[in-house]
Amino acid sequence: MAKTDQKLTFIIRKSCLEDSMEIVSLYKNVARNKGGLAREEDEITQAYVENFTRKSIEDGLQFVVIDQSKENRVVGEIHCYKPEPKVFKHILSDLTIAIDPDYQGMGLGKKLFETLLEFVSNYKRDILRVELFARESNSKAIDMYTKIGFVREGRLRNRIRIDTHTFECDIVMGWTNPKFE
Repeated sequence: MAKTDQKLTFIIRKSCLEDSMEIVSLYKNVARNKGGLAREEDEITQAYVENFTRKSIEDGLQFVVIDQSKENRVVGEIHCYKPEPKVFKHILSDLTIAIDPDYQGMGLGKKLFETLLEFVSNYKRDILRVELFARESNSKAIDMYTKIGFVREGRLRNRIRIDTHTFECDIVMGWTNPKFE
């Protein structure tokens, strides 16, 4: 999948373990923006990224957006994988998406989601649902998730700690695979 926009050329492809160093850089860059990721910059390590990349490659999905005009730099990533208990083998969870702040607003996040969900529909028919959590204050993301087919399923009160006395709710959202078998 290639997209040309303002002299930029993007491709979306499945990731590999060799992408992990670039994903670390991407995640650290996104984490510098308040609310960009649940983890803070100092929590993002090579081991953390390699762990979710391995899980995603082995028992889930992971895609990256590559900017071909910037020496094939990873500027976006999405991943999810099956939770370990067998009773959840029909679910992809722990979904995380990260788009480099310089590339936000270009539709790359939506394109990553569409790629992921299309792949699940066509090639992962053993998956019934994909689930995610979104900060309640991130209405822009929640609106996008809703537009691409996710449904609000619940609200987890005081799940995210902002500081000692301030908390935020997480919104539980799920997407159902129309081609589940």
